Amino acid sequence: MKCPRCVQRVHSRARECPHCSFSITDVDRVFGQDDVRLRTLTDAAGVLRRKERIALRGRLDQFQQNFPQLFFGIYFGSFKETPSLRQFGFWLLNRGAFEDVDVSRPNEGGILLSVDVGGKSAGITSGYALGPFLSEDATFGALSGAHPYFLEGQWLRASESVLSRITKVLAKQSRRAEREGNELRAHHENAGSSDEGLRGIRERHKGGRKKSEA
Repeated sequence: MKCPRCVQRVHSRARECPHCSFSITDVDRVFGQDDVRLRTLTDAAGVLRRKERIALRGRLDQFQQNFPQLFFGIYFGSFKETPSLRQFGFWLLNRGAFEDVDVSRPNEGGILLSVDVGGKSAGITSGYALGPFLSEDATFGALSGAHPYFLEGQWLRASESVLSRITKVLAKQSRRAEREGNELRAHHENAGSSDEGLRGIRERHKGGRKKSEA
Protein backbone atom coordinates (compact mmCIF):
# COMPACT_ATOMS: atom_id res chain seq x y z
CA MET A 1 0.00 0.00 0.00
CA LYS A 2 0.98 3.67 -0.28
CA CYS A 3 1.02 6.28 2.45
CA PRO A 4 -2.11 8.49 2.21
CA ARG A 5 0.02 11.59 2.82
CA CYS A 6 3.42 11.25 1.10
CA VAL A 7 2.29 8.48 -1.30
CA GLN A 8 5.44 6.44 -0.63
CA ARG A 9 5.17 2.66 -0.48
CA VAL A 10 4.50 1.34 3.04
CA HIS A 11 4.09 -2.16 4.43
CA SER A 12 0.40 -2.90 4.90
CA ARG A 13 0.87 -3.78 8.59
CA ALA A 14 3.00 -0.73 9.43
CA ARG A 15 1.58 1.44 12.21
CA GLU A 16 3.01 4.59 10.66
CA CYS A 17 4.75 5.67 7.48
CA PRO A 18 8.54 5.30 7.80
CA HIS A 19 8.98 8.23 5.40
CA CYS A 20 6.72 10.95 6.86
CA SER A 21 5.49 9.37 10.15
CA PHE A 22 1.85 9.57 9.03
CA SER A 23 -0.56 7.39 11.01
CA ILE A 24 -4.29 7.14 11.57
CA THR A 25 -3.83 9.38 14.61
CA ASP A 26 -3.20 12.29 12.24
CA VAL A 27 -6.57 11.93 10.52
CA ASP A 28 -8.32 11.06 13.78
CA ARG A 29 -7.49 14.60 14.89
CA VAL A 30 -9.34 15.92 11.83
CA PHE A 31 -12.33 13.58 11.55
CA GLY A 32 -12.57 11.97 15.00
CA GLN A 33 -11.40 8.71 16.51
CA ASP A 34 -14.78 7.05 17.03
CA ASP A 35 -16.21 4.45 14.69
CA VAL A 36 -18.61 5.82 12.08
CA ARG A 37 -21.83 3.94 11.34
CA LEU A 38 -22.80 4.17 7.69
CA ARG A 39 -24.01 2.15 4.72
CA THR A 40 -22.08 1.15 1.62
CA LEU A 41 -23.93 3.91 -0.23
CA THR A 42 -23.81 7.12 1.77
CA ASP A 43 -25.02 10.28 0.05
CA ALA A 44 -24.11 12.86 2.69
CA ALA A 45 -24.16 15.58 0.02
CA GLY A 46 -27.68 14.69 -1.14
CA VAL A 47 -26.84 14.67 -4.84
CA LEU A 48 -28.57 11.43 -5.87
CA ARG A 49 -32.20 11.08 -6.83
CA ARG A 50 -34.21 8.23 -5.34
CA LYS A 51 -34.07 6.19 -8.57
CA GLU A 52 -30.32 6.71 -8.75
CA ARG A 53 -29.84 5.52 -5.17
CA ILE A 54 -31.87 2.39 -5.88
CA ALA A 55 -29.90 1.68 -9.05
CA LEU A 56 -26.55 2.20 -7.35
CA ARG A 57 -27.48 0.03 -4.37
CA GLY A 58 -28.34 -2.71 -6.83
CA ARG A 59 -24.89 -2.43 -8.40
CA LEU A 60 -23.22 -2.58 -4.99
CA ASP A 61 -25.25 -5.65 -4.02
CA GLN A 62 -24.25 -7.30 -7.30
CA PHE A 63 -20.60 -6.58 -6.53
CA GLN A 64 -20.91 -8.42 -3.22
CA GLN A 65 -22.54 -11.37 -4.97
CA ASN A 66 -19.70 -11.50 -7.47
CA PHE A 67 -17.00 -11.29 -4.79
CA PRO A 68 -18.18 -13.00 -1.56
CA GLN A 69 -15.19 -11.83 0.50
CA LEU A 70 -15.25 -8.18 -0.59
CA PHE A 71 -17.48 -5.12 -0.53
CA PHE A 72 -17.60 -1.77 -2.32
CA GLY A 73 -18.62 1.47 -0.64
CA ILE A 74 -19.37 4.91 -2.08
CA TYR A 75 -19.39 8.13 -0.08
CA PHE A 76 -20.64 11.42 -1.52
CA GLY A 77 -19.65 14.47 0.50
CA SER A 78 -18.68 18.11 0.21
CA PHE A 79 -15.24 18.73 1.66
CA LYS A 80 -13.91 22.18 2.53
CA GLU A 81 -11.05 21.56 4.94
CA THR A 82 -10.20 17.94 4.17
CA PRO A 83 -6.43 17.35 3.83
CA SER A 84 -7.05 15.07 0.84
CA LEU A 85 -9.55 12.52 -0.40
CA ARG A 86 -6.83 9.90 -0.06
CA GLN A 87 -6.48 10.63 3.66
CA PHE A 88 -10.24 10.84 4.19
CA GLY A 89 -10.77 7.52 2.44
CA PHE A 90 -8.05 5.90 4.54
CA TRP A 91 -9.70 7.17 7.72
CA LEU A 92 -13.25 6.17 6.73
CA LEU A 93 -12.26 2.68 5.63
CA ASN A 94 -10.52 2.19 8.98
CA ARG A 95 -13.21 3.77 11.16
CA GLY A 96 -16.29 2.85 9.14
CA ALA A 97 -18.79 0.35 10.54
CA PHE A 98 -20.79 -0.55 7.43
CA GLU A 99 -24.24 -1.61 8.60
CA ASP A 100 -25.19 -3.44 5.40
CA VAL A 101 -21.99 -5.50 5.21
CA ASP A 102 -21.84 -8.91 6.86
CA VAL A 103 -19.17 -9.39 9.52
CA SER A 104 -17.63 -12.09 7.32
CA ARG A 105 -16.43 -9.26 5.06
CA PRO A 106 -13.87 -7.24 7.07
CA ASN A 107 -12.84 -3.73 6.09
CA GLU A 108 -9.51 -5.16 4.94
CA GLY A 109 -11.47 -6.48 1.96
CA GLY A 110 -13.28 -3.22 1.29
CA ILE A 111 -13.01 -0.72 -1.54
CA LEU A 112 -14.18 2.83 -0.92
CA LEU A 113 -14.94 5.46 -3.55
CA SER A 114 -14.90 8.90 -1.92
CA VAL A 115 -16.47 11.67 -3.99
CA ASP A 116 -16.08 15.40 -3.35
CA VAL A 117 -19.14 16.84 -5.09
CA GLY A 118 -17.94 20.41 -4.58
CA GLY A 119 -14.54 19.83 -6.12
CA LYS A 120 -15.95 17.26 -8.59
CA SER A 121 -13.13 14.89 -7.76
CA ALA A 122 -12.87 11.37 -6.39
CA GLY A 123 -10.45 8.96 -4.79
CA ILE A 124 -10.32 5.20 -4.26
CA THR A 125 -9.11 3.52 -1.07
CA SER A 126 -8.81 -0.25 -0.71
CA GLY A 127 -8.10 -2.54 2.22
CA TYR A 128 -4.69 -4.17 2.46
CA ALA A 129 -6.14 -7.59 1.59
CA LEU A 130 -6.67 -6.28 -1.94
CA GLY A 131 -3.05 -5.21 -2.36
CA PRO A 132 -2.04 -8.18 -4.56
CA PHE A 133 -5.12 -7.82 -6.77
CA LEU A 134 -5.83 -4.11 -7.17
CA SER A 135 -2.90 -2.00 -8.32
CA GLU A 136 -2.49 1.77 -8.31
CA ASP A 137 -2.63 1.70 -12.10
CA ALA A 138 -5.98 -0.10 -11.98
CA THR A 139 -7.56 2.40 -9.60
CA PHE A 140 -6.10 5.32 -11.54
CA GLY A 141 -7.53 3.90 -14.75
CA ALA A 142 -10.95 3.49 -13.16
CA LEU A 143 -10.97 7.09 -11.92
CA SER A 144 -9.62 8.45 -15.21
CA GLY A 145 -12.36 6.71 -17.17
CA ALA A 146 -15.03 8.26 -14.95
CA HIS A 147 -13.41 11.71 -14.75
CA PRO A 148 -15.57 13.34 -17.48
CA TYR A 149 -18.74 12.21 -15.69
CA PHE A 150 -17.53 13.61 -12.36
CA LEU A 151 -16.80 16.96 -14.02
CA GLU A 152 -20.32 17.05 -15.45
CA GLY A 153 -21.90 16.11 -12.12
CA GLN A 154 -23.22 12.81 -13.49
CA TRP A 155 -22.71 11.03 -10.19
CA LEU A 156 -24.56 7.81 -11.00
CA ARG A 157 -22.83 7.34 -14.34
CA ALA A 158 -19.43 8.15 -12.83
CA SER A 159 -19.92 5.66 -9.99
CA GLU A 160 -21.13 2.94 -12.34
CA SER A 161 -18.11 3.52 -14.56
CA VAL A 162 -15.71 3.09 -11.63
CA LEU A 163 -17.57 0.02 -10.38
CA SER A 164 -17.55 -1.57 -13.82
CA ARG A 165 -13.81 -1.10 -14.32
CA ILE A 166 -12.90 -2.32 -10.84
CA THR A 167 -15.17 -5.35 -11.29
CA LYS A 168 -13.45 -6.26 -14.56
CA VAL A 169 -10.01 -5.98 -12.97
CA LEU A 170 -10.95 -8.16 -10.00
CA ALA A 171 -12.74 -10.72 -12.19
CA LYS A 172 -9.61 -11.05 -14.30
CA GLN A 173 -7.44 -11.43 -11.21
CA SER A 174 -9.88 -14.00 -9.80
CA ARG A 175 -9.72 -16.11 -12.97
CA ARG A 176 -5.94 -15.88 -12.95
CA ALA A 177 -5.74 -16.97 -9.30
CA GLU A 178 -8.12 -19.87 -9.97
CA ARG A 179 -6.09 -20.96 -12.99
CA GLU A 180 -2.84 -20.84 -11.03
CA GLY A 181 -4.51 -22.75 -8.19
CA ASN A 182 -5.63 -25.48 -10.59
CA GLU A 183 -2.14 -25.69 -12.06
CA LEU A 184 -0.65 -25.98 -8.58
CA ARG A 185 -3.09 -28.75 -7.62
CA ALA A 186 -2.35 -30.59 -10.86
CA HIS A 187 1.36 -30.30 -10.14
CA HIS A 188 0.89 -31.78 -6.66
CA GLU A 189 -1.25 -34.61 -8.05
CA ASN A 190 1.37 -35.43 -10.65
CA ALA A 191 4.06 -35.29 -7.99
CA GLY A 192 1.95 -37.65 -5.87
CA SER A 193 1.67 -40.11 -8.76
CA SER A 194 5.43 -40.00 -9.24
CA ASP A 195 5.95 -40.63 -5.53
CA GLU A 196 3.64 -43.65 -5.65
CA GLY A 197 5.46 -45.01 -8.69
CA LEU A 198 8.83 -44.52 -7.02
CA ARG A 199 7.53 -46.14 -3.84
CA GLY A 200 6.34 -49.15 -5.86
CA ILE A 201 9.72 -49.54 -7.55
CA ARG A 202 11.47 -49.40 -4.19
CA GLU A 203 9.08 -51.92 -2.66
CA ARG A 204 9.61 -54.33 -5.56
CA HIS A 205 13.34 -53.78 -5.28
CA LYS A 206 13.20 -54.62 -1.58
CA GLY A 207 11.18 -57.73 -2.32
CA GLY A 208 13.70 -58.82 -4.92
CA ARG A 209 16.55 -58.40 -2.49
CA LYS A 210 14.77 -60.50 0.13
CA LYS A 211 14.27 -63.36 -2.31
CA SER A 212 17.89 -63.31 -3.42
CA GLU A 213 19.05 -63.31 0.19
CA ALA A 214 16.85 -66.32 0.95
